[in-house]
Amino acid sequence: TYRLRLNPSSDHEPENYEDLQLDFSPLIFSSLERYLPPYLLPQPRDVKVNYMREILRRYYPESERIRVHKHREYRRKILSNYQRLHRELYSIQAETFFVPSFLRAMSDNSEQGFRDIMSEPWPGIFTFEMLQPRFCEMMMAEVDNFQRWVRETKFRIMKPNTLNKYGSVLDDFGLETMLDKVVEDYIRPISKIFFPDVAGATLDAHHGFALEYGSERDVDLGFHVDDSEVTLNVCLGKQFSGGELFFRGVRCEKHVNTEIQSDEIYDYQQIPGHAVLHRGRHRHGARATTAGNRINMLLWCRSSVFRELRKYQRDFSGWCSQCQREKKERQHQSVAATKMELLRRSSETGS
Repeated sequence: TYRLRLNPSSDHEPENYEDLQLDFSPLIFSSLERYLPPYLLPQPRDVKVNYMREILRRYYPESERIRVHKHREYRRKILSNYQRLHRELYSIQAETFFVPSFLRAMSDNSEQGFRDIMSEPWPGIFTFEMLQPRFCEMMMAEVDNFQRWVRETKFRIMKPNTLNKYGSVLDDFGLETMLDKVVEDYIRPISKIFFPDVAGATLDAHHGFALEYGSERDVDLGFHVDDSEVTLNVCLGKQFSGGELFFRGVRCEKHVNTEIQSDEIYDYQQIPGHAVLHRGRHRHGARATTAGNRINMLLWCRSSVFRELRKYQRDFSGWCSQCQREKKERQHQSVAATKMELLRRSSETGS
């Protein structure tokens, strides 16, 4: 039986798998390794790879693996033809990409250091200044350059998600490696502290894309949840009015359509260069962009470990607000029933 441990071996240093030709991201194997049974940890790397591959193959059925193969071919065609505009975007250059306050907090790598640069205007929603204006300008220009190439070549591209008609998957035209490093070096350390209930410490994959709103683009975005454990949403620009994000409570799959509670309503006004970090299951949407144009960069950050372990879970009260309410109600009813039983026994004894 190929099974992972429930709790990771925190003192184990996983191996690097980037030099191997694998069906899945090397980061996934490094992340899963800490969850292997203890007897496997000292085994040769190929033994561990085979064990983890069997788990991943169970998680990804044959139809999904075929889809992944076709997507790999699709990307290869783009990468062999698309001419990059800003080559410096395709590898991490921290001093150029991020504002100094964000880099200082990452260097400190502590909860207090992160809280010094962050606001938490609503439980589980963190906002902070993250990107340099120059990076935002280059990324918007790169997205525009890619879209121009698509129009000129009439190349049919995949949409970022099922809700947006306009936008680009950043991973598909070469930015995947850079964004992998953003997740590994910057988002995962923050999520480890603030989102442990959705395995923030084990984020090992992502879906990166840019969305475009405004004139002749998407106007708004309907109420939904993301296919992620943690979502990073950064407004790149440009000049715009409207486009506020609205949040309406965290839900598991069972409760995703349940009623909104009055204490779950929060709206956020977007600012270029500023990021919003939240659980992917935090229900949200975007109001209409009423003037100008707005471009956002999003990273749906995922954990293979969390998704594997979630198969065996039934209680999500650690992060689902509705599960928490139902659990408290059950506890309240249990206490009330116990009191009634004690009163009944007391009355019988007295009589």
